[in-house]
Amino acid sequence: MTVANAPPPHDLEREIARTIHGVHAARATGPYRLRTLGQVGAVLEPFLSARGVHAPRVTNLKRLGGGASKEQFVFDLETASAPPRRCVLRMDPMEAAVITSRRREFEALQAMHGRIPVPEPLWVDVDGSALGRPALVTSFVAGVTKPTASSSNVSGFGTVLGDRLRTALSVPFLDHLVSLHAYDVRSPVLASFQVPDGDPRQAARWQVNWWTTVWRNDALFGLPVLGLAERWLRENLPVTRELVLVHSDYRTGNYLFDEARGEITAILDWELVHVGDYHQDLAWIDAMTTREPGGEKLASGLMPFAELCARYAAATGRMIDEKTLHFYRMLAYYQGAVICLGSSLRAAHEAHNHQDALLAWLATAGYMFMNQLRLLLERGAPP
Repeated sequence: MTVANAPPPHDLEREIARTIHGVHAARATGPYRLRTLGQVGAVLEPFLSARGVHAPRVTNLKRLGGGASKEQFVFDLETASAPPRRCVLRMDPMEAAVITSRRREFEALQAMHGRIPVPEPLWVDVDGSALGRPALVTSFVAGVTKPTASSSNVSGFGTVLGDRLRTALSVPFLDHLVSLHAYDVRSPVLASFQVPDGDPRQAARWQVNWWTTVWRNDALFGLPVLGLAERWLRENLPVTRELVLVHSDYRTGNYLFDEARGEITAILDWELVHVGDYHQDLAWIDAMTTREPGGEKLASGLMPFAELCARYAAATGRMIDEKTLHFYRMLAYYQGAVICLGSSLRAAHEAHNHQDALLAWLATAGYMFMNQLRLLLERGAPP
């Protein structure tokens, strides 16, 4: 390991470190108690009133299904001065597949609203002092995450879109990624975000330190492959030549679309957003490859990965570096394994989540990620 690559063990973005530390504080408490609709409604109206909403009245409050990391509710907001509005409440459980910052998610939505289709961010409870757990409220956006007839698994894994939707959705999918990566990472809107410009490898190091810290904190058992992968990642930190706003979970399953029109209506799940290397989003999309009924492999179920890279390079003028892409592909599989075999199983084991069965099921995907890590380690980096 060279001096340039040597990883300061505490070199981690402040807001990420704060969030990880908060998980430990919550772990000492007992099992998580699922909130009733009555309990949610009782704190929601005072929360809205305190934020300037005139005479708020919450009606038609319902729990939304799905989601491996947040409790989600939909409701109608009635006020004395405006027409009723459909809203969504996203609230942290005690532990989840990923524990992240609602402040950062809110800021990212503020940055993207009006730029690409996202739910409008309305209000945020950063520390849970008003709602009991950190939470944010957004506008409701209509759409589906998979075709009505799809038999894909939860979380969007393995979604087969079909020719019509694939053709229609691939263009805005790439356009919105390009627009995201063109955003000014030093914008004052991103107040809680740090820019990894301490040295050329800091962006990569922050990501390795993030996910290795999560693994050490959450793992219920050891996995030697992850140890080998961590060593490889630390010894091969790439130089980041251009910093962008990275979504970090940009894929089919994390956007809503209108099935009839074939239009993306909202990009979702901004909780892992950070400033980093554009190769990271590209590698994550590649890691979410699906195989069509005819055998063709498509990145995120939309297009061959080589085509996606060529179109991205043409739209942005950025070079796709194969060695850097290989590093972030390795990181993607490492991150996926940590989420599925570390954080998800830990949250289920501690009874700190409302979706214990789903979190336990995610372990099956974790072994897929781990096997891909093994294959990449055996294959080695490109020349």
